[in-house]
Amino acid sequence: MFDAHVHILDPKYPLDENHGYLPEPFTIADYRNRMSGLGVTGGAVVSASFQGTDQHYLRAALAELGEGWVGVTQLSPDATDDDIVALDHAGVRALRFNLRRSAIDVTTLAIQAQRAYDLAGWHAEFYVDASLLLSLEPVFAKLPAVSIDHLGMSPEGLPYLLNLVERGARVKATGFGRVEIDDVADAMRRIHAVNPKALMFGSDLPGTRARRPFEAADLEVIRDAVGDDLDAVLSTNARDWYRCAPSLGK
Repeated sequence: MFDAHVHILDPKYPLDENHGYLPEPFTIADYRNRMSGLGVTGGAVVSASFQGTDQHYLRAALAELGEGWVGVTQLSPDATDDDIVALDHAGVRALRFNLRRSAIDVTTLAIQAQRAYDLAGWHAEFYVDASLLLSLEPVFAKLPAVSIDHLGMSPEGLPYLLNLVERGARVKATGFGRVEIDDVADAMRRIHAVNPKALMFGSDLPGTRARRPFEAADLEVIRDAVGDDLDAVLSTNARDWYRCAPSLGK
């Protein structure tokens, strides 16, 4: 299994309050204990809003997790080409834009995403309510590779999300206790029908600010939605997208 959406909150590294919120620690040891027995052999550590553009925690997490793991980072607007290349060497494979928790200039967003793709082949990941995708169409039309977190969050945005999927976007099957979608299985079926390579499982642990965190039963919901393509959604779709080979030693 490849867990395409994990947050590591190590108290050794500072966090910034976001809307007055600071999460409890969630270390690599906590993560391994929480997912024990589920066969996780790799995944993506995703920078959260309260981690800002700090790279120290992410470098440390990737070094400790080792083979099979990649990073998804947030970059300062003044990050250099050398910064991006160095992060790529450390295992970072994508750039994240949190449009639900942070104000981001769309021009800066487009320039930064294109530069990261040109330099290192990174795709751009978006935490955004899919109902906003139509207004962001001029930006998304120019981006070479895009993924959307948490099934796009809202049912109203699903038609716009499906349009993006038809054009090659990937979607994280994550945060079932976070989204505003009543029938997540139906949403996944519709996404999967457009492109069987689109969906990528992630636990979204520790589930900060969600109504509930990941549960093993969520895997059964995915199974019901995608049937015989379960292995692709739980593993190969994301490994291919993140350019991450399976770890054979774990």
